Amino acid sequence: MFQMFKEWFWLERFWLPPTIKWSDLEDHDGLVFVKPSHLCMTIPYAFGLIIIRHFFEKFIASPLAKTIGIKEEVRKKITPNTVLENFFKHSTRKPSQTDIYGLAKKCNLTERQVERWFRSRRNQDRPCRMKKFQEACWRFTFYLMITIAGIAFLYDKPWVYDLWEVWNGYPRQPLLPSQYWYYILEMSFYWSLLFSLGSDIKRKDFLAHVIHHLAAVSLMSFSWCANYIRSGTLVMILHDAADIWLESAKMFSYAGWKQTCNILFFIFSIVFFISRLVIFPFWILYFTLILPLQYLEPFFSCIFLNLQLIVLQILNLYWGYFILKMLKRCIFTKNIQDVRSDDEDEYEEEEVEEEEKEKEEATKGKETDDLKNGLGANRHLIPNGQHGC
Repeated sequence: MFQMFKEWFWLERFWLPPTIKWSDLEDHDGLVFVKPSHLCMTIPYAFGLIIIRHFFEKFIASPLAKTIGIKEEVRKKITPNTVLENFFKHSTRKPSQTDIYGLAKKCNLTERQVERWFRSRRNQDRPCRMKKFQEACWRFTFYLMITIAGIAFLYDKPWVYDLWEVWNGYPRQPLLPSQYWYYILEMSFYWSLLFSLGSDIKRKDFLAHVIHHLAAVSLMSFSWCANYIRSGTLVMILHDAADIWLESAKMFSYAGWKQTCNILFFIFSIVFFISRLVIFPFWILYFTLILPLQYLEPFFSCIFLNLQLIVLQILNLYWGYFILKMLKRCIFTKNIQDVRSDDEDEYEEEEVEEEEKEKEEATKGKETDDLKNGLGANRHLIPNGQHGC
């Protein structure tokens, strides 16, 4: 059964243009061609990157974070309360006013004490800035190194300057050592991001990140097996170029360097829109979607490749929408408050609300005390028989 499925899956009409056989892509005369078996190495390399990341965050990212002013957060311990803890875990992290009233009665606490308990409990699960900085620093370092490597690999390749060369001789295009390592390392990195999703900070766009990582791995794996290596390397370097600036903006945001963060975010926005919303759809997609029709009859792998690239472009549009929202916020508030996608802003808003409530309560208490003091001091001015209401 498995053998039948394997033979069906690797049918030449699915993967290769008409008249091309797998035998045409066998190594010969010193030329090496891509093989699906090469992809097996991406899994052990992914675990290797996870190990490297652990030591990088511990011995490089952490000292760097402390150097630029990020300190380990010491969080206040909350008073254990079984009733409130059960409600927090099994009902909701943010109780309504009615729930707060009922819980206060049940626990013999004031409503403000219950509100503070839930706010402090949510704070216990909030990721610290140090952890977020470490993650951003690791991604920044990898994107920077892989982009530099990509430029070194591609600067002298003819298909970078003449996209007609992407299809020249396809699919009989030999695999270069630089292409092998560029592809394998990039794919291993995205596998490592998928494997570490459980331990990384969960963000608001968690699902979009999962889809993005899966789409990236699927696209790279498919383009490898069908030997779309030349177009694949162009897609990878275009997307990595913008991510460098985003991760650097995050790092300085966590450090509290708002002005530097804003400048880097503006640079990221420019690079993002030029690379992903101009060059990618109007240049790369044109040469993968339209140009092959002049050389080849439509076949399955070519159609499937372009479907994946279109999904990737939809994700780019999705993120482009949020980038525009953040730029709008920056223009009107003079501050980018969220280049991350986690719940830090939500927590900061809660802190502001808490401070406002405390100030309001303090003001009310002061007014009450003043009123009482005033009534006591002027009681002799109230006519007899008019002390009551």
